[in-house]
Amino acid sequence: MPTDSKLPNEHDYTLRNKVAFVHGGSEYFDTLIHLINKAVHTIHLQVYIFTTDETGRRVGDALADAAKRGVQVFLLADGYASQHIDDDYIETLQAAGVHFRLFEPIFKSSNFYFGRRLHHKVFVADHYRALVGGINIENKYNDMPDTPAWFDVALYTEGETAIRLSAICCEMWNGGKDKNSIATQADAATTAQLLQGFNSGECAVRVRRNDWVKRKKQIWKSYFDMLNTCADEMIIASSYFLPGWIFRKRMAAAIKRGVKLKVIVAGLSDVMLAKSAEKYLYRWMLRNNIELYEYTRSILHAKVAVADNKRMTIGSYNFNNISAYASIELNLDVRNKPFVSDVQEALNDVILKDCKRITEEAYSTQTTYLQRAWQYMAYLTVKLLLNVVTFYYTQEK
Repeated sequence: MPTDSKLPNEHDYTLRNKVAFVHGGSEYFDTLIHLINKAVHTIHLQVYIFTTDETGRRVGDALADAAKRGVQVFLLADGYASQHIDDDYIETLQAAGVHFRLFEPIFKSSNFYFGRRLHHKVFVADHYRALVGGINIENKYNDMPDTPAWFDVALYTEGETAIRLSAICCEMWNGGKDKNSIATQADAATTAQLLQGFNSGECAVRVRRNDWVKRKKQIWKSYFDMLNTCADEMIIASSYFLPGWIFRKRMAAAIKRGVKLKVIVAGLSDVMLAKSAEKYLYRWMLRNNIELYEYTRSILHAKVAVADNKRMTIGSYNFNNISAYASIELNLDVRNKPFVSDVQEALNDVILKDCKRITEEAYSTQTTYLQRAWQYMAYLTVKLLLNVVTFYYTQEK
C-alpha cells in the first residue's frame, strides 16, 4: 500500500480514507449541496444525466455560486443522456464561470461510438472530498413533494481515494477539444498537505473503472472475484439486471459452494423492454436457488454488492453487458468489516421492508405461457441491441 504523498496506482487499495454510506434522495442532494458550498478551490461533477428541472437548477445554482466566489468548477455531462438540457440555463452557468461540456455529443463526436457513454456519477471537491454512486442530477433521483426518489445509493469518501478520483476527473475533462479550459491535478506537495491528519489504517478503498475502448474492465473483475471467493453471503442490488453467461456460471458455482446469494431487482421499471428481458432470467435464478427479490417502494436504480460482511463495490456499473462492454463506468471497492457489515445489514433491511420475494412456485403460477414467450423475445431483442451498440468498437492500445 502506498504510504507517501505520491498518487497511488489505480489498481491498489489505499488506506488513508474516511467513508460514509449515503442514501439517495434528499440525503444525497443535501450532502452534495453542502460539499459544493464548502468547496474552496476546485469542483468536478461528472454525470450521465444532468437536467434543468428543480433538482438540476438547485445543483446548478450552487455550482454557479461556487464559481462566482472563485472556485474552478468543471461540469461534464453525457452528450446523449443530457442532450436536451436547457441551453439558456447552461449559458447562465457559463456566464457565472462554470466550465461546462457535453461528453461525445451524438453526431458531433470525432468517434461515433454510440454505446460508449459517460455513465459514471462522480463529484469531487478540492481534490479530497468525493461522492461516487449511481445518482443522476434529476428530480427522479430526489425526494419530491408528490413522489419518493428512485432507490439509489452512493459512497462519500475523503482522503487518498478522492485524490485519485480528482485525477480521473481531470483526465476525462482534459480529453475534450477545448484546450482553453484545463483542469489541474493535485501535485505532490498539495497531496501531502491534504492527507495531513489521515491515519494509515482508516479504511481500505480503491477506484475501479470499466471502459472497454480503453481496455479497462476493473469493475467486471471486482464482481467476478467477489463471486469466486465469497464464502457466506453476497447481496447484489442492480437495476437492469442482465448478467452474461460468465457471471451466471460464477453465480451458480457460488450457490454450489454454499453461498447464500441474494439478488435485488426492480419491481417497477422505467424501461419495460429491459424489465421483460430481465424476467426471462427469473426461472434460471430460481432453479439455481438464488434468492430473488423485487424492490417495490419505487424504481430501483442502485448498483451495489456486498460480500461476507467485509467487502463491497458501489457505483454506476449495472450487472449487464452495456456496462461491461460499452459505457464508461466508475465504482469504488471497500474492504472494511465494520463499515461493510453496516451496509450489508442496511441492504438486508431493505429486503425485509421494501421487497417482495419471488419464488419459483409463484413465478410459475402467475406467469402465462404468452408472457414467458414475450419475455424470451424481449431477452433476444435486448441481446441484439447490445450487440449492435458494441460490435463496431475498436479498442485503443
